[in-house]
Amino acid sequence: MENQLSIAFIGGGNMAAALASGLAGKVCPAGNIHVVDINADAHAAWQARGMTTATAPDAALARARVWIFAVKPQNMREVVAAARPWLRDDTLVISVAAGLRADTLAQWLGSAEAPWQRLVRCMPNTPALVGAGMTGLAALAGVDAADRELATRLLGSVGEVVWVADDAALDAVTALSGSGPAYVFLFLESLIEAGLKLGLSAEQARQLALGTFAGATRLAAESEDGPGVLRERVTSKGGTTAAALAVFEQADFRGLVARALDAAAARSRELAQEFGK
Repeated sequence: MENQLSIAFIGGGNMAAALASGLAGKVCPAGNIHVVDINADAHAAWQARGMTTATAPDAALARARVWIFAVKPQNMREVVAAARPWLRDDTLVISVAAGLRADTLAQWLGSAEAPWQRLVRCMPNTPALVGAGMTGLAALAGVDAADRELATRLLGSVGEVVWVADDAALDAVTALSGSGPAYVFLFLESLIEAGLKLGLSAEQARQLALGTFAGATRLAAESEDGPGVLRERVTSKGGTTAAALAVFEQADFRGLVARALDAAAARSRELAQEFGK
């Protein structure tokens, strides 16, 4: 734990709360975390954990080595303008705002002629709320190796991290892992509903679906073999699994997944254009 590291969260929603929980007492003391949240009613919860709070960007930002922007993208430009007076040369800026490109934020923090380059853009997902997140990160040119390592430790406090090249790659991250939990939840819903129709109780169907998903993903993560090989091992010719998979194949399941991710990535690009204006 770094007693000298200080962090400011600009925006105090669910993702900020998840990150702060992962950081406090592990990466830095809770007293080194400052939270800017427009919702004053939420301040008591932060303060109870030993963190300082403010309803708007204030001078405490000048003491923070890292700024983590966790506000809605449509509000980001206004919030950045309010925070800029306390930006220092050694401040590492991390954005977890979806649909807002790094180069856009860099211009808001600096200028069109001299955009702020010490910036990391992240795309976390909601399992970060339980310490099992998956976060994609991309850095601008001003982020050195030490900054990358620091960003990895910060976002890694709530799960795993994957570095990608740029904003375009983060559109793919958004489509796959950012939105991905919703796809998993939809499939879980579908499994449970189908189990009910086959005569299982609601609790039985839920337990079986959740346990199967958890076990299968753990096996895939720990196995040296890829998902395709693992799938083949479960699938006996002419058996029950083969019958079920044939239905998925007839419905072009792989193509459906690909089209869904294409749609999510395209929407990510559209949002970036809308919020970047």
